[in-house]
Amino acid sequence: MELNIFNNENEVLAALAAHFVKVANEAIAAKGKFTVALSGGNSPKKLYELLASAYEDKLEWDKVYFFFGDERNVPQTDKDSNYLMSKNALFATLLIDPDHIFPVDTSLGPKEAAAKYQEVIEDFFDEDELSFDLVLLGLGDNSHTASLFPFTPVLHDRLPGVSEVFLPDQNVYRITMNAPLINEAKHIAFLVYGEGKAVAVHHVLEDDEDIEEYPAQLIEPIVGEIEWFMDIAAAALLENI
Repeated sequence: MELNIFNNENEVLAALAAHFVKVANEAIAAKGKFTVALSGGNSPKKLYELLASAYEDKLEWDKVYFFFGDERNVPQTDKDSNYLMSKNALFATLLIDPDHIFPVDTSLGPKEAAAKYQEVIEDFFDEDELSFDLVLLGLGDNSHTASLFPFTPVLHDRLPGVSEVFLPDQNVYRITMNAPLINEAKHIAFLVYGEGKAVAVHHVLEDDEDIEEYPAQLIEPIVGEIEWFMDIAAAALLENI
């Protein structure tokens, strides 16, 4: 694991954008394509906007294939849709071929949507190893990542796949890649900034293991690399740096 700590949000975003492009270009050079699982939320939105503006000509975008690490159980036209956010911030600007974008089919019920998305992923990789070149992740204040929330059954999945997650306190469903699938990735990158994340960062990186309380502790790549991109505010409570 590598911790990359920067002075402010802009430096964090610039560093992760450069990392994204580096990993992508290496994958394209090696096998002619790059597969990435995107994260949702406000922080990655800024990353996608940066990629679409400052890195438009630094990557063969027509060789990139986009998936989603998780999705809210809302229509793709809903303001809370991770797909819609990514479309507006990244896909539309770069004129990404719709055939290269693999959103969760939220017109289905949550269980069916999860099963269908797992099938879509397996069909895409076909005979290849089920391993994304890059998985982008955020970190919630409650130490969740993707939609791996505290005290949810998905935390105990043992085989790589996609699951539905019900959040009783919000009375909503989400669809998420589980930890075993994420951990198959060649590269995993956490994007975390702001003082509001400092407690969660400390829990995940330095507290004793407790996956029920701190689900992001589940993210441990099998053979790939994991890097954290943080600002000094998010890293403020870390002792071992």
